[in-house]
Amino acid sequence: MATVKLNNLSKSYDGKAKVLDGINLDIKHGEFVVLVGPSGCGKSTLLRMLCGLESITGGELSIGDAVVNDLPPAERGIAMVFQSYALYPHMSVYKNMAFGLKIAGEDKAQIDVRIKNAAKILKIDHLLERLPRELSGGQRQRVAIGRAIVREPKLFLFDEPLSNLDAALRVQTRLEIAKLHRDLNATMVYVTHDQVEAMTLGDKIVVMHDGHIQQAGTPLELYQQPANLFVATFIGSPKMNLLKGRVSAIDAEGVHIVLKGGQEIRATVDSGSVQVNDDVTVGIRAEHLLEGHGGSEKFSGKVNLVEHLGEANYLYLTLADGSDIVVRGDGERDVPLGSSIEISATSQAFHVFDQNGQALRRLKPGNMKSAKHAQTSNAA
Repeated sequence: MATVKLNNLSKSYDGKAKVLDGINLDIKHGEFVVLVGPSGCGKSTLLRMLCGLESITGGELSIGDAVVNDLPPAERGIAMVFQSYALYPHMSVYKNMAFGLKIAGEDKAQIDVRIKNAAKILKIDHLLERLPRELSGGQRQRVAIGRAIVREPKLFLFDEPLSNLDAALRVQTRLEIAKLHRDLNATMVYVTHDQVEAMTLGDKIVVMHDGHIQQAGTPLELYQQPANLFVATFIGSPKMNLLKGRVSAIDAEGVHIVLKGGQEIRATVDSGSVQVNDDVTVGIRAEHLLEGHGGSEKFSGKVNLVEHLGEANYLYLTLADGSDIVVRGDGERDVPLGSSIEISATSQAFHVFDQNGQALRRLKPGNMKSAKHAQTSNAA
């Protein structure tokens, strides 16, 4: 079973500040885990620690039942697909895929079977005699993936494998990697800075920032219940709208907040760590803002820019208090620049973050009593 366990892993260079600190993560057999975050967050360093290309400063790394902290890459049962393909230019596709197995002393007949099976899965069986220079970027990447498959590893590692491809090819190859995961039922760890890749590929997404894991969960968990402001603004495109406010009341239906411009809204969240008069940040996604008065919480704004996408458009508005927000609108509707429009939202659509940037739990109708309980606790 290719389970992976990271227990309090850390990494520092020459005893200086830690690049990674307190990394705890469990990866199940067959799970597709995506490490995502901005440049410099530590995701590629963590991947290199998994494969043995970076030493581990502290903590414990297990693959299967074995602790592998001090094992060289060749003994970890992993295969890595790099960003740059890393194919031997003078070798055919077949020889590139066979090279690692030959070095390991595998039987020639078995090598042939593995290569032909992998080539069939990746639809490159007609390319086996070609040299890398005769292939497109997408074909080269599939060869690199095939070279990993033939090793039959416990764990596949991908280091931004699509970043060198054009937009259309990225989409196609992304679909092929997703299908490959289903066909092989393999454990995969995938590094990217592209949240679209993360959301479409991952069973579990791990959001990293400044050497720490900010949140780990399914794509929907991270989108619907971000743990903090960083995750809320990193996941989702366009990023979540943020408005400053202050708690004016807490009741059984949630938290009442007065925004910067004096408007009061209600957010259906558990009051958790906040009390009346606390400063908070209110978040709402562009697609949860409605044109017109369909929601209970109403706003008006001036249209500064309209971004047309065909089936929809994004309206960039400035509210009366000077706050800027983005609304996902109907692509069929023509909205003049400079016009004022009315928008609204339901109270369930709002996210609320306390003064430390931590999210308050959003409530469903059946959980309204949680807010009332929090109010009682605050009063006590």
